[in-house]
Amino acid sequence: MEILLLKPLVLKYSVVMKLLLLGGTADARYLAESLYQNNIELIYSIAGLVRLPKLPCQIVSGGFTQFGGLENFISSENITAIIDVTHPYAQTMSSKAAKVSKLCKIPYWRFHRREWQQQAGDNWQFFDNWKNALPVLAEKKSVLLTAGQLEQSFVEALSQNKQQRQFLRTAVAPKIDLPKTMTWIKAIGPFSYEDEFDLMRKNNIDVLISKNSGGDSTIAKLHAARELALPVLMLKRPQLPDADQLFFTRDEFVDFITKAALSSPAN
Repeated sequence: MEILLLKPLVLKYSVVMKLLLLGGTADARYLAESLYQNNIELIYSIAGLVRLPKLPCQIVSGGFTQFGGLENFISSENITAIIDVTHPYAQTMSSKAAKVSKLCKIPYWRFHRREWQQQAGDNWQFFDNWKNALPVLAEKKSVLLTAGQLEQSFVEALSQNKQQRQFLRTAVAPKIDLPKTMTWIKAIGPFSYEDEFDLMRKNNIDVLISKNSGGDSTIAKLHAARELALPVLMLKRPQLPDADQLFFTRDEFVDFITKAALSSPAN
């Protein structure tokens, strides 16, 4: 995998702390912009699977293996804290960041948007894994999967129902072999209510599969499912390690970090 280390043309930081922001979400891009505007130095890290964000700060794309691992990168770049703004289901990265922060004796702060909440008219069923949802899907004829990359075993189990059609929507190409019963839809949010409604009605969708990602970018699918009286099979969020500080609103997070920078011994 190609790894990029991009540096801004202009630096305007007053260096009192240096943060590593683990991104890949709209919230992460917003927070990176806000912190930069507050003269806080940071490096933005992204897996680089979809698209490289346009940000004024230093960007690392493709992971930390080329730099000798996350721990070595933190040491060589003199990182003073890790900010985790990855997707709420990025359990592996969050767990790694929490572990490495302890090894490096630096704070681990996490921002995750709140979960979606059921509204009147919703018909949600929650699952710890998709395998347990298979019995519910057995009688469905047209399934819309909006839960990111799926495991090959789950897709193969779905394909055993030759009377069923599945529509898999992801931002990047699936990493698995798709059966003949499944159609891939390449799309990147945010999505509008009108487009989600039309997609479901056009394909006669009778069940929606989703992660409880939260936020506004993909919530329209839930509004459309409610209007069409469709059941939603929702994957529960994974259990993540404790953070030194946990935040759910952008402004609260930016305010906390800005104050932490002002109270730094360097001032």
